[in-house]
Amino acid sequence: MFDRSAFKIKTFQQASNNKEYWLQKSPMERLIAAWMLTCAAYNLDPKKELKMDRTYFRMRKHEV
Repeated sequence: MFDRSAFKIKTFQQASNNKEYWLQKSPMERLIAAWMLTCAAYNLDPKKELKMDRTYFRMRKHEV
């Protein structure tokens, strides 16, 4: 079910203030925030290291 209380309708001025807030943060702080949002969206543990599923990918030799 979609939680409508998590989002609010904003004016353009309020949205502009949000942009200014994030521009004041360092690039590393922005990446950390983006990672936390990604973890929340995909239900991942942010402290656990992700491993690539190597069974999905195959290596093949390219012939020239």
